[in-house]
Amino acid sequence: MENLCVRCKGKGLCGKPCKILKQFASTVPKITTHFAGPSPPEVFVGRVGYPNVGTGILAPTNYETKHSDFNYAEQWSKANLSIANILRLRSQLIYGQSTTNVKIPDKIRLITNELAMTDKPTSTEFFLKRKPIVNLTTSSVFKPMINPAPIERVSLQENVKVLKKVDYIVNDTDCRANTAIEELYNSNLNVDHLQKILSVGLLGRKTARRMVPTRWSITAVDDNVSKQLLEKIRYYREISEIMLFGGNYLGNYIEFLLLPGTFSFDAIEAWEGESLYGDKFQLTFGHDYEGFNGRKTYASNITGGYYAMRLPVTEYLEKEKRQASVFVLRRITSEYYAPLGVGIVRETARRAINSIPQIFQTIDDALIEIEKKLGISVDTIKEKSWLLKEYGKQQKLTQYM
Repeated sequence: MENLCVRCKGKGLCGKPCKILKQFASTVPKITTHFAGPSPPEVFVGRVGYPNVGTGILAPTNYETKHSDFNYAEQWSKANLSIANILRLRSQLIYGQSTTNVKIPDKIRLITNELAMTDKPTSTEFFLKRKPIVNLTTSSVFKPMINPAPIERVSLQENVKVLKKVDYIVNDTDCRANTAIEELYNSNLNVDHLQKILSVGLLGRKTARRMVPTRWSITAVDDNVSKQLLEKIRYYREISEIMLFGGNYLGNYIEFLLLPGTFSFDAIEAWEGESLYGDKFQLTFGHDYEGFNGRKTYASNITGGYYAMRLPVTEYLEKEKRQASVFVLRRITSEYYAPLGVGIVRETARRAINSIPQIFQTIDDALIEIEKKLGISVDTIKEKSWLLKEYGKQQKLTQYM
């Protein structure tokens, strides 16, 4: 994939017909202003113009499209879908847009709320102000959206099926948002579904409820859930071995190095020259970290990917009832030619941390293995890593026992 295509993402920078969009011409639905189809369900809340933000509902134009089975990044990973197949699935959806005040509900927002509460396909009828245009909207945070058009009105053609736990939490207007997220996560609600409910403003105390831009709600849920897990993890025993976990998906390669010690988290991203945001001639690095007591500021270098990688490793440590000092290195290659949202990072991290770990006697041996897998030298890793510089410096009480 040419570097210009990666930077352009369908905007027409080359002045020629878009090669990426051309691949999906045969799968774009019939261009019409009135249609009915099963919303996967999927909703979107923008951030431009806050508090009057763009919101959206996505749905196919007929009942033959089986999109609901592949609505989440978790499902894409389990089916091992390629980037081309994911974009092809996305191209079959119409992205109906409207403008909504984050605090004041309107008719379209009420429909959006109902769709966010369910994880089942729901028959939805659309009347659009004009025909959709074949256009690709991509982001490193949320899933790609194709075929946008403004909504005139929209209605549900069937009752929405809502899980009892979701219905209970949404109707509890005295429950704080953090508590609501914890309750829903512990009930095995899909993280992507939980992010939708938070985004449309259905969690928290009644007076504090408001819509949250999708890009913020995604990171908020990843951050909130992992922090809640860490409240327990920090009291568990430390692991006793040096463990290396690795996995990859769609040109994203992640290695987790778990070291005996109290919890800390050190994350580095390395973008190749021909990948989405890399420098043409060298690796471009991003780095964020936290110690035992956590971060007090947003991880502004890696942004949402930081929290998307932290969640799976805290899920693993909670399951094992252990804590560890964690170093993670993600390499993004030119294979990843179209951004598919931060969910891809989360699912790649889950692939890695759920793999069978390699056990090493020394940290250097583990770093040599990472160098073999990711092609980044041990010296560079040591230079960039906060954890590897600080590891072992703090003395423990057990040294004097």
